Amino acid sequence: MDHSNHERLASTELTSGVLEGATVYGPDDDTIGTVDHIHSESGAAIIDVGGFLGIGSKPVAVPLADLDFMRDEDGDVHAVTTWTKDQLDEMPEHLD
Repeated sequence: MDHSNHERLASTELTSGVLEGATVYGPDDDTIGTVDHIHSESGAAIIDVGGFLGIGSKPVAVPLADLDFMRDEDGDVHAVTTWTKDQLDEMPEHLD
């Protein structure tokens, strides 16, 4: 997917209501997870990684600054990061 033409979200849009459910793409444009929720106290997005169809996935915390949130031509919100799926899989599970 070519993200260069996608509209970046304004800082006022970086809320759980807008970001929850957003697909997260890694550096090779692989789908690496989905935003579960925003942890406002730590400034992190909790991303579900691994598993299949949401079963067996693990939540990990990624700083919002490491994610570039945008809207595609259909209006769907997604994020791009330099983190790889393997790096996120190796992170400790985030416990709320």
